[in-house]
Amino acid sequence: MKKNFTLLAFLLCSVIGLAQIPAGYYSTATGSGYTLKTQLSTIISTGHTDQGYGALWTLFTQSAFRDNYYENNGSLLDMYSENPTGADAYEYTSTSQQCGSYSGEGNCYNREHLIPQSYFDHFDINPMKNDPFHVVPSDGSVNGARNNLPFGVVNSANYISQNGSKRGSNLINVFSSYNGTVFEPLNEFKGDIARCFFYYATRYENLMDDFYTGANAGTCEAKNMFDGSTNKVFSDAFILLLIKWHKEDPVSAKEIAQNNAIYTFQGNRNPFIDNPSYVCNIWITQCNTVDTLSSDSFTFENGISIYPNPAVNNEVTISSETELKSIVLYNINGQIIQEIKNPTRVDNSYKVNNLSSGFYLVQMASENAIAIKKLIVN
Repeated sequence: MKKNFTLLAFLLCSVIGLAQIPAGYYSTATGSGYTLKTQLSTIISTGHTDQGYGALWTLFTQSAFRDNYYENNGSLLDMYSENPTGADAYEYTSTSQQCGSYSGEGNCYNREHLIPQSYFDHFDINPMKNDPFHVVPSDGSVNGARNNLPFGVVNSANYISQNGSKRGSNLINVFSSYNGTVFEPLNEFKGDIARCFFYYATRYENLMDDFYTGANAGTCEAKNMFDGSTNKVFSDAFILLLIKWHKEDPVSAKEIAQNNAIYTFQGNRNPFIDNPSYVCNIWITQCNTVDTLSSDSFTFENGISIYPNPAVNNEVTISSETELKSIVLYNINGQIIQEIKNPTRVDNSYKVNNLSSGFYLVQMASENAIAIKKLIVN
């Protein structure tokens, strides 16, 4: 169900979380750009004590990793199964539900490496495998469905989990140029995942030059999220997507609680939870680009209208001041009902017909922006 804390409670949690940052912890983080990133890397690498892979099971039993925000019942808080707007399809309440193997969704939970393990299995000293800042509890079956896929925005889904996480073809736009299959988490957790990636790129900065040399990394689809550098780390499009997710889904009380618990557990922190502004103090140009694109998207959406709505005679007209590259209609289950690529434009308008009765989401994409509007067909 929806979060049950008010803005006041959230601010209180934030103050409490910030109060647990050790005095002077970030005092040497005085630079900007990639200099700041290196300074943060030194800070969060110092004192980091690898606790081993098995210790994650115990960590996940702590209150910080339990549901204190939605059902508020102390069950495991899993980003791949939590339903923020209604009852969960299933819950994990016992350590006996840890995976070995699984036979379907809701069967057991495991340890999901948001950055696929195949990238770093070759390192002799391997704290990356055991780092809960990017190894999270997740349903075993959904984790398997994600596999080693990049994160992205799904255009056409071939798999939808019971909480609405999706796998399918990637939506090609300025935020992602990867022409393949991606996995998309819920909006509720996109910022959480982005900040895990920012942490990883910073904590393991000195190892990123060897990142691509692992035996299995070459065949890992997730390589498309990275550029192989030690400073920017991410591909041009993926860094924009991460920043967009970071901005649209701010730091939550869940992240603050987990940041403090992990600090107690292994002695370091996620600076992008403690100070979200570090993201744009490091990736300055990319943040400015995202702000410009977001402004363009707002202008784009305001320049679009769909009429009549509800539709008449199973047909609507879409009026757009900007040329559209695609029009996609989704039903309430997220299935594509109709997709029109490079639609015919007449006097800044597009016709969409042969519509069956129902409720739709209409996704319209230009060269640089996306807008989604609701449509009813009686």
